Amino acid sequence: MKIYIGSDHRGYNLKEKVFAYLAKHGYDTEDVGDKTLDPNDDFPEFAQKVALQIIGSDDIDPRGILICGGGQGMAMAANRFRGIRASVIWDAFEAKETRNDNDSNVLCLPARVLENEEGTWEGIIETWLSTPFAAAPKYKRRNAQIDEI
Repeated sequence: MKIYIGSDHRGYNLKEKVFAYLAKHGYDTEDVGDKTLDPNDDFPEFAQKVALQIIGSDDIDPRGILICGGGQGMAMAANRFRGIRASVIWDAFEAKETRNDNDSNVLCLPARVLENEEGTWEGIIETWLSTPFAAAPKYKRRNAQIDEI
């Protein structure tokens, strides 16, 4: 599983922590930016970079992690791309549900909520990465419907 990670200035500090955590735990991770803390950057650029990496990947299960202040902006931008199912997640229960039911391939984290919550974001990430898609016919059908919109 290849994981692409990106953030704007508001999510930059948490992204650096998440990237280090993933590398330490042996995940194949690529940081698509921002590479420096730039208060003038805009989140849609990084959402697009992650989405395009996932769409163009040869990996069997490419995933993305996007981080901004509230997570919502990143999710809105990423979900504009066919085949991307981005979810804003703030706890491990929701992380499991979005993988199991929706086959979420982009995790959007709200830095404003999680950056000072050591242990919380790690649990969210591990749950999201380890939960398989249930692949029930109704879930597959619904995901196909999303791609047709």
